Amino acid sequence: MIESNLKFLENADNEDLLVLTDYIIKDKNGNLRWTEGLSKKSTYKLYYPDRLSCMVGDITNELSLFAGNTFVNWIRGGGVDYDEILMDVCDKNGVNYNKNSPIEVIEMNLLQTIFINSLENMDQEEMEKVMKEMNIPHNGLGKQAMTAALLYAIKRGGFASYKIAVIVANAVAKAILGRGLSYAANAGLTRWLSIFAGPIGWALTAVWTAIDLAGPAYRVTIPAVIQIAYMRAKMNYELNNPQVG
Repeated sequence: MIESNLKFLENADNEDLLVLTDYIIKDKNGNLRWTEGLSKKSTYKLYYPDRLSCMVGDITNELSLFAGNTFVNWIRGGGVDYDEILMDVCDKNGVNYNKNSPIEVIEMNLLQTIFINSLENMDQEEMEKVMKEMNIPHNGLGKQAMTAALLYAIKRGGFASYKIAVIVANAVAKAILGRGLSYAANAGLTRWLSIFAGPIGWALTAVWTAIDLAGPAYRVTIPAVIQIAYMRAKMNYELNNPQVG
């Protein structure tokens, strides 16, 4: 059974579901995790990698189980609900959020925090290079002012939340799987993707370095939640802009 917060994944693009599935079942070397059980299921053998919408229940259940301690799962009789996983990932990434907010709002807080952290990790020279490539005036501006200018440029360019979701999710996929998202992007967005892939990857590397000793499962839950957040933002954007869907 798929929990209501994740039912939309049944209508997601297969390429996006493949990224999510690979985060859950593969380690950093591309090998199957010894702790995963998804690849042993009959649905996996039938539907991976081309018909993943047919096994969304198994994919989300695997994430739920992976997020919880084995003993805790035994006590619960199951895994962890997605909202708990999301808020735990937000806590580990220092995200400011209201737990009573809608899921999509909390997810966007996460994506925006990761994006802003990637900007703050750039030095002055790197930031000036980004500003120049994006044709944003920056003479005499400090890092904080340049960060504000970049965020304003994203907002001014339209579909701000979706653009940030694409930029972050694409960078994470490149950093972890060695491949970006598969979709048709406009030329302007493609520039943003290429510019921020490195900084966002570095920002996440710092997060993983800090939490690995406390819980290596975050190497699954953090990218998986980022991918789900992107997929929801994509769905909402396409629903509101059917001409681009």
